[in-house]
Amino acid sequence: MDIRLKQVEKTFLQTKVEVAALRGVDLEIPAGEFVVILGPSGSGKSTLLNVMGGLDAVSAGEITIGDEDIAGRSEKGLLTFRRDHLGFVFQQYYLLATLTVAENVETGAYGAKDPHSPLEALRMVLLEDHADKYPYELSGGEQQRVAIARALVKKPKILFCDEPTGSLDEKTGKEILKLLAQIHADLKTTIVLVTHNKAIASIADRVVTLTSGEVVADERNEKKVSPDEIRWH
Repeated sequence: MDIRLKQVEKTFLQTKVEVAALRGVDLEIPAGEFVVILGPSGSGKSTLLNVMGGLDAVSAGEITIGDEDIAGRSEKGLLTFRRDHLGFVFQQYYLLATLTVAENVETGAYGAKDPHSPLEALRMVLLEDHADKYPYELSGGEQQRVAIARALVKKPKILFCDEPTGSLDEKTGKEILKLLAQIHADLKTTIVLVTHNKAIASIADRVVTLTSGEVVADERNEKKVSPDEIRWH
């Protein structure tokens, strides 16, 4: 499913003053592409991910995913669309402490038409042997893998990742990036990854750079780099 944005704007009201988070963003992401949205804190990159994923409404402009008008959908319609087509991974893992790993993954399959089994999803992230453990028994990297499995269990066409390595050290972060690269290669899932870390940009097909809510660069990596080869900045 292609993603197309046309003149997308997003403003927030802060202490009675309107603040522009996105300013006339035009962007196209073909199906199956791995795109990094790069920018410093406050550049609008997470806001861009949220409006693309239907987690937040635009103030103006058009967003189309496949043949669906995301910007024009009702909240109920967005909920259904996200459930059927989109997966999300965040910097925080948002695992439920009282549920096992398998049960946490199963929550991601709720309402899905043809989900994987929790064990199948855990196998994709190399954690099937941890199915009966609880989140507190896992490392940070393992918890992020569970969060990825929870996103993958419903077979999403697009995976949105917001700073997925932001809470991890360099070694563990690279392991998560290798996993995402493998998912992209094996499943052909479209991946949109938001980060402030310039080193991560080199693993993607394409890098879109945001500054003050505007796209200031849109470049294709002629030669993608393995996560093993990058160094944290």
